[in-house]
This record gives sequence, C-alpha cells and structure tokens, in this order.
Amino acid sequence: MSSVRPSVDWDLAARLGARLAPPPPRIPADEVAALVEGLRADAIRSTGLVRDFTGLDAREDAAPVLVVDRPRWVEANTQSFAALLQPFLDRLGEGKEGDDGPITLPEPVRRAGAAVGARVTGTEVGTLLGFLSGKVLGQFDPFAPTDVAPDGRLLLVAPNVWQVAEQIGARKDDFRLWVCLHEETHRVQFTTVPWLADHLRAQVQQLAGTLDPSSALEDALTRAVEAVRAGGRGSLVEMLSTPEQREVIDRVTGVMSLLEGHADVVMDGVGPTVIPTVRRIRASFERRRDGIGFLDRTVRRLLGLDAKMAQYRDGAAFVRAVVDRVGMDEFNAVWSSPHTLPSRSEIADPHAWVDRVLG
Repeated sequence: MSSVRPSVDWDLAARLGARLAPPPPRIPADEVAALVEGLRADAIRSTGLVRDFTGLDAREDAAPVLVVDRPRWVEANTQSFAALLQPFLDRLGEGKEGDDGPITLPEPVRRAGAAVGARVTGTEVGTLLGFLSGKVLGQFDPFAPTDVAPDGRLLLVAPNVWQVAEQIGARKDDFRLWVCLHEETHRVQFTTVPWLADHLRAQVQQLAGTLDPSSALEDALTRAVEAVRAGGRGSLVEMLSTPEQREVIDRVTGVMSLLEGHADVVMDGVGPTVIPTVRRIRASFERRRDGIGFLDRTVRRLLGLDAKMAQYRDGAAFVRAVVDRVGMDEFNAVWSSPHTLPSRSEIADPHAWVDRVLG
C-alpha cells in the first residue's frame, strides 16, 4: 500500500506543446542566419546600454543567450516548470489525512491512477505552452535547472520576433534591438541581484505551504464558481486563490511589476538614442495588442496575461515616479534586499516606497 502522489508528465507536455505550437512563419532563407546572429549581437550590445542607463553592471557571461524556435521554447519552459512547481506537487502529494493516517490504495491501482493523472496534467501544461509559444518574443528564465543554466538563461524566440516585425511593418533590425533591450534588462536584473531568483522561489515555497492537500482542488473550484457568478473578471489564479494565498501573490505581483516596469523604462529611455524608428514601433506594437480577437483576449484574461500588461504600465509609472524624485542612483536601493522591494500597494504609491526605504 502507498499513497497517491500527483505528478506531471513533463515529456508529454514538451512533445504536445511543440506539436500544438503555431507553424513557423515562412522566413526567407537569406534572412534566417541574419535574424539569429542579429538577435545574439543585439542582446550582447544591450548589456552595455542597460548598464549605462541604470548603473547595473552584469557580467556578459553570467547567463547564456539562446536564440530558439517555438518547440525549443516549450522544451525550456517544461524544464523550468518542473523545477518551479515541484513544491506544489510535493504538498498536494501529502494526501488526505484521516484518523488512521493517509488514504492508501493497492499498488496497481495507485500506479494506474498516477499514470493517468500525470498524462492529464501533462496535456494541460503542454496545451498552455503550445498556445503561449506563438506569443512570447523573449523571456529571461531565472528558474532553469541549475545543471543547465545555474545563473538562468535568456530565451529569444526568433520566429515570433520576425513575425511581429512583419505584422507591424517595423524595420527588422530596429525591432530586434527594441525587444533585446527589454529582455536583456531582465537578464541584468537577475544576474546583478543574485538573491532575486531565490526570493521568488521562496515565495513559491510559501504559496505551496498554504495549500490544504485534502481539499485544495475542491475549494479552489468552489471559489472560482462563486467568483464567476459574482461577475468576477480576474484571472484564474485570482479566482482560485484563498486570502492567505493572495497575500503571497500580491508580494509576487509587486516584484513582477517592478521588474517589468523597470525593463520598459529602460527600453523607452535607451530606445530613442539607438533605435531611429522606436516611436513608430511602440505605437504599432500597442495597436496590435489592442486589436487581438475576442477568443484570444478571453484566454489572455483567464491566464492572467492582461494582468501582466498592467504590470508593465503600473511598474513603469512607479519607476519613473521614483527616478524623477530621487534619481536613478537612489532608486537602485530597490535592489538592496527583499525588504527594499516595493509591495503591490507601493507600486501604486511610489512616494510611500520612497518614504519607507529612503526616509
């Protein structure tokens, strides 16, 4: 006898996600090599541009820059998801406790149930990653397996960068650098602030610790149904979370708003000096984002991607307000420790952060 432990078939998730990824755009053969080499060169160039603007000095070799296609992006994210979600799987695997201890099943039944459950969750993760693989231009991955990339890795999704540049009519070299400025800022943030990734992992551990393995799924679904009936318009994460869990989510939201907003400020601050068409790119990119279809917009909202867009706006407003008041050098106190990171409420009230951290 042994208890049922939840798991995810990560290999299935990677295979399915790659299969469900949108077909790549037809890039002219003579542009493929230039696209790949251009992205690598622009990422390296961006390191110095970010340093000069922010004062954050990261080693160029601290985390690899990988130019990938959609299936490779899916594979990389299944690796990182496997590491990041393990605390949740461990917590849920503690089983339902009764007076006589954990509920147990005969070994053949347990194995069959575990295999089916792993394939179901692997299918769900693969479907999600397949959808996202056509949307992501670039991503700094701080949660890569340590034996693969101990300092994290920067992923630049070449077909998506090329395709969006085509869709908005942007100059390819200008758009490449524009994307790299934002994503390289994230690489600089995590490699210059070595405790940042560990801090986010700790939040994940704490969030996992709030789960009640005996009723996590049932309670979450009940809250989601109640939220929908009440006209809730939040993401699935917000609908499924308890008040205790939302406290942790709020802390993570504050950090992510800072990171995304800081990268946007860098992109907008540096862009006009090195990208001649940056204003046109920004305007076209925003129009494209606003013009997505109803189904795509609904999926984005449920997955919390609309919230991510808000993080860009709110975080950028926070960074600009603080820098305007105290300057970039003083703003960089934000990277001193987990205690100097802004809360979600301070993102909306930058002066409260200045008063608390800088006195």
